[in-house]
Amino acid sequence: MATMARSFLQAISKDEAVAPPLRVVQIEGLAVLKIIKHCKEFAPTLVTGQLLGLDVGSVLEVTNCFPFPVRDDDEEIEADGANYQLEMMRCLREVNVDNNTVGWYQSTVLGSYQTVELIETFMNYQENIKRCVCIIYDPSKADLGVLALKALKLSDSFMELYRGGNFTGEKLREKNFSWMDIFEEIPIKVSNSALVSAFMTELETDAPVSQGDYDRLHSSTTPFLENNMEFLIKCMDDLSMEQQKFQYYYRNLSRQQAQQQAWLQKRRTENMGRRSAGEEPLPEEDPTNPIFKPIPEPSRLESFLITNQVSNFCGQINGVAGQNFSRLYLTKALHDN
Repeated sequence: MATMARSFLQAISKDEAVAPPLRVVQIEGLAVLKIIKHCKEFAPTLVTGQLLGLDVGSVLEVTNCFPFPVRDDDEEIEADGANYQLEMMRCLREVNVDNNTVGWYQSTVLGSYQTVELIETFMNYQENIKRCVCIIYDPSKADLGVLALKALKLSDSFMELYRGGNFTGEKLREKNFSWMDIFEEIPIKVSNSALVSAFMTELETDAPVSQGDYDRLHSSTTPFLENNMEFLIKCMDDLSMEQQKFQYYYRNLSRQQAQQQAWLQKRRTENMGRRSAGEEPLPEEDPTNPIFKPIPEPSRLESFLITNQVSNFCGQINGVAGQNFSRLYLTKALHDN
């Protein structure tokens, strides 16, 4: 009996130590509507809110959420925001609603969310919540008939690098780390209760085609493409500035190495003369000399994030252009008929 109990405790501890990987984020339809309503009301101002739910095996269930008050950078206002969160959690607990924090949501403009601030927020959440996610909603895509919801988490390899604070080229090559390995997108599954599903079925009209179906044929997406191109050009300028930083670093490194070689050659020539005179040779390295002080290599994190943004904007332009071509071909076929 004692052996069976010990085996059972070992199995429990093993299950707790090795958690299954996160496969899907299951979010309630009501929570989705709350996120959309909050983000659209304050657009284009960026807003955030708390996600509440349960972590069950490989599924992260998001059952509720509440918005954060819009605040400035003032410390007193930030303290009020923290008190507001605690008070909201207490109220939800009193009415027997899930109040376990599983992450946060935030709005974005044209998918420009990959920033250092997002990574820092992730790392702060990771201190207390091992498997937290951030749900990104882009209200600017709603006019195109797209529900732009994304669930993101940081990859384990990136968190290890970030904690070490070493984003040099040598370290990245050693870990075989690329700009695509920073974030992991988790599939989202929207779920509703049987009662809500039955009610939505009752609301459906009998008409085979609705106005929304006609709106999807609207082919004027010029403002969306223009904004994407503007953001893309800005990102390319930022990436060019990051490249200039690395070019400046490598020029300084080459100059320093040339100075070191010249100094070593001079010291070796001097030591040959000292040996001929029967004197002790001088050391070939002088730590006090400024030319032997290592030049710090710039971090590649910012350039990786900008590259992610460029890829995101290019993907959006490609997707919208492809949809427009499909609409044009469909419209042409209908016109010919």
